[in-house]
Amino acid sequence: MKLTHLSCLAVLAVAGLALAAEKGLSIGDAVPPFNVRDITGPNKGDTLCYRCQYSSRPVVTIFTRNVDANVVSLVKKIDAQVEKNADQKMASFVVLLTDDADKAETKLTEIAKKESIKNVPLTVIEGDAGPEGYGIEQNAETTVMMWVEGKLKVREEFSKGKLDKKAVDKLAGETKQILE
Repeated sequence: MKLTHLSCLAVLAVAGLALAAEKGLSIGDAVPPFNVRDITGPNKGDTLCYRCQYSSRPVVTIFTRNVDANVVSLVKKIDAQVEKNADQKMASFVVLLTDDADKAETKLTEIAKKESIKNVPLTVIEGDAGPEGYGIEQNAETTVMMWVEGKLKVREEFSKGKLDKKAVDKLAGETKQILE
């Protein structure tokens, strides 16, 4: 009888772990490393782990499937925040989730130049699922995560058309959660 109960508990534990992995990161979770191809940053052309490079610094990462005007507005606001908070070593990077990284490279380069984005590398990752373990929702066009000391502090997801001016301003204000 005890063996049956232990077997059931083991099955439930494994199912719980699988569900947690499928759900992705939650507030307070450790943020795992992942590689991107840098398109506009200081490591332009290289594949690297900005999560690793930024280590324990306060970081804003914008995962998006579409770089529209509202995403650009958010990137510009975060770019200004990174510059303003250089003394706290704030960092940020954008990850375009795409099946055509080569085509995206031209677009990202043009945006960075046109919008004078200097402090936020624009990067790509192959596929639209995002990094393993992050649980980027398929219906989310843009997901913003902020962390410090490698622990997730903010996670906001926006379906198509929901990242608007009000949301952009709110997100820019939420950077205080990783700077305090």
